[in-house]
Amino acid sequence: MASKSFDMIVIGAGPGGYVAAIRGAQLGLSVAVVEREHMGGICLNWGCIPTKAMLRSSEVFHLMHRAKEFGLKAEGVDYDLDAVVKRSRSVAKQLNSGVGHLLKKNKVTAIMGEATIPAKGKVSVKTEKGTEELEAKHIVLATGARARELPGLEADGERVWTYKHALVPPHMPKKLLVIGSGAIGIEFASFYNTLGAETTVVEVMDRILPVEDAEISGMAKKAFEKQKMKIMEKAMVKQLDRGKDKVTAHIEVGGKVEKHDFDSVISAVGIVGNTEGLGLEDLGVKVDRSHVVTDEFCRTGVDGVYAIGDVAGAPWLAHKASHEGVMVAEMIAGGHPHPVKPESIAGCTYCHPQVASVGLTEAQAKEAGHKIKVGRFPFIGNGKAIALGEPEGMIKTVFDEKTGELLGAHMIGAEVTELIQGYVVGRQLETTEEDLMSAVFPHPTLSEMMHESVLDAFDRVIHI
Repeated sequence: MASKSFDMIVIGAGPGGYVAAIRGAQLGLSVAVVEREHMGGICLNWGCIPTKAMLRSSEVFHLMHRAKEFGLKAEGVDYDLDAVVKRSRSVAKQLNSGVGHLLKKNKVTAIMGEATIPAKGKVSVKTEKGTEELEAKHIVLATGARARELPGLEADGERVWTYKHALVPPHMPKKLLVIGSGAIGIEFASFYNTLGAETTVVEVMDRILPVEDAEISGMAKKAFEKQKMKIMEKAMVKQLDRGKDKVTAHIEVGGKVEKHDFDSVISAVGIVGNTEGLGLEDLGVKVDRSHVVTDEFCRTGVDGVYAIGDVAGAPWLAHKASHEGVMVAEMIAGGHPHPVKPESIAGCTYCHPQVASVGLTEAQAKEAGHKIKVGRFPFIGNGKAIALGEPEGMIKTVFDEKTGELLGAHMIGAEVTELIQGYVVGRQLETTEEDLMSAVFPHPTLSEMMHESVLDAFDRVIHI
């Protein structure tokens, strides 16, 4: 069978792959995208989007319980887990079909099937109808990642779950163990805890949300414990004994092993890049600990082969993948885009309270040799936060004392995942403290705290 020829073939249609394909097509390239499972990838179907839909349900449930505070009456408040899951799945489905529509609109050839790269410039796709041979000068790997499974802690879908099982749970957990306190672990812990599961989080590092600023991690821990979550830091799950209706976890903490019974376990201990079965070794593409090794422009070192998103390593964030996709498409079309800088990418965690950050933590800024000024502003000092009934939280900003450069921003509290973008734009425009202080923030908004945090760093704060 004759091969079909394209300028660019993208393997994987997640937030990296489908965006790369669309941008390539917009720039006049002929583009094919190969996807083996779902248009929109994990993010749309089993990750970012459906989890936010579920977390929104638990947030509304939480607020219904607080009705009295707001002068409202809500009695006999309850939830229907199946209906919560159903809503979440329909949100994912809507977006999944939207991706298909966007690819069609941009004249991208979409092929459902499993891809391998038999030789440079060639892609072979196993579809339901047989094998399709494609060729292109440029091949973009956007194959994403999957949940890391630790030996003995593997998911079985019944009592021990990955994120996928946790999104379509076979039962409502009564006693839940969450292994790992990164964004995924904490979001699920927050969701199930809010719906009434007795939740324990085990983290191997010395604090939960270990990539966040230590002060923010500490505040998050306090907030979760207030919500009756049990947090075990510097702890490790050594083994799981699985029974018919319970799991006994052997948890090592402080040199001793404790045994605890749970009826459900969620494992969220990181991810593994999807690099197998593509033929990367024979091509000479370097893979290090399951991730494809690239330069700052996502080039693999093999001419015409690029890797973007989760398969190319941290930070494992959809928005990083999309930006890398655009950058690679523009390079292939002959442009000269800027590389995507990891330190300019914000991280958002949609637990209750929300957590968001960009740039260096206070500790990282000191380690990098900066003399720093740090500002903080609490939610309790903000009129809008009090009116919303959300007085808990803080915004923290880290500046270089000499240059006034905004090195990092860290937040915890209501809607901070929306607020962080102000600082992201500021950093992109190479803003200084002077610019941020003279910008006028509207009142009453939560965003005013961003202003006050900057003022605080330079001893000019008004409202505390």
